[in-house]
Amino acid sequence: MTEMNSPFAPDWVSPPGDTILELIEERGWTQSELAKRLGYTEKHVSQLLNGKVPLTDEAALRLERVLGSNAGFWLAREAKYREHSARIAAAQAQSDWVSWLDELPLKELMASGAIPKVRNDAKHKPGLVDACLHFFGVASPDDWRVHYGGMQVAFRRSRAEQSDIAAISAWLRLGEQQVEKLDGPKYDKARFEKALKTIRNLTCEPPNIFEPRIRKALFDAGVTLVLVPAIPRAHVSGVARWLGPTRPLIQLSLYGKSNDKFWFTFFHEAAHILLHANSKEEKKSVFLDDPNASRSGDPQEHEANRWAGDWLIPAQYSDALVGLRSKAAVQSFARQLGIHAGIVVGRLQHDGLIEPSWMNDLKQSFRFKEGADA
Repeated sequence: MTEMNSPFAPDWVSPPGDTILELIEERGWTQSELAKRLGYTEKHVSQLLNGKVPLTDEAALRLERVLGSNAGFWLAREAKYREHSARIAAAQAQSDWVSWLDELPLKELMASGAIPKVRNDAKHKPGLVDACLHFFGVASPDDWRVHYGGMQVAFRRSRAEQSDIAAISAWLRLGEQQVEKLDGPKYDKARFEKALKTIRNLTCEPPNIFEPRIRKALFDAGVTLVLVPAIPRAHVSGVARWLGPTRPLIQLSLYGKSNDKFWFTFFHEAAHILLHANSKEEKKSVFLDDPNASRSGDPQEHEANRWAGDWLIPAQYSDALVGLRSKAAVQSFARQLGIHAGIVVGRLQHDGLIEPSWMNDLKQSFRFKEGADA
């Protein structure tokens, strides 16, 4: 655990009135005389000296004429004092908001580097609140609930367990942060379809070969791929969404992927981008997917499933699946289609043609290096 780095904010920062008092004492003036010289009432000067009213541009010019030091000096003193006062108020608010932390997947956010690794104790909780607000890009827990709670209406879930908004929003935000670092061409549907053909031919390659090629092919088509560690409570392994009218995103988790599930999830999300973005309303949808989910009742999920399955194993070859009863037959069939044998095994298991425990040694397990550089 490390100590959190906090900005230096001493509690002794004083209002500009303290400097004003020092200067009039040097001159032997009373507050009443200062008020006359400034053209203000004594009440207003008293409030100004005590920081009860802000020091305006016009007041700074008057002080420049009466006490010296330019207006910029007085305005800088005022700005520093107001900033400090706001930070004190914010620190108090953060102490009042610590219960919000109980909703958030702090362990996973610390592991990802999104927030500092510190003990979740009374000493560090206010700082963790501040770090989480910065991570989510919101001003308060209430604003977080409004923004991310409001996103629920756009969620298209593939399983009922996808109800932990804090975990889901944290995982989505981790992907958003990667995309914010990138800038690329606008989405081009024709290029995307061409890229998907190229990517299908990469399923037999190891991750260190196919991953950068996938990123490059998608990037050129205006589609961003990000790989983000799974947050278990989210129950999401893939998402397809639009961050803007011309900026589609495919986000996949890194949690113990076997290659059959990875490739099916990837092409499933690609199907959502291709098929379910024909209007502004459709582009507001956030498709939350999990290949381990029971069958969804959403027709768009069924359509994406069919598209992904047929893209990997075209419909004209589906009848041949029934006769694949040996590893040798599976490997020969996979070579014929130009895909990895593990994908065929996954399809046979999903369709109930073989037991879930059969032929798993033909699958490949892999993990990816995090990042989203195209």
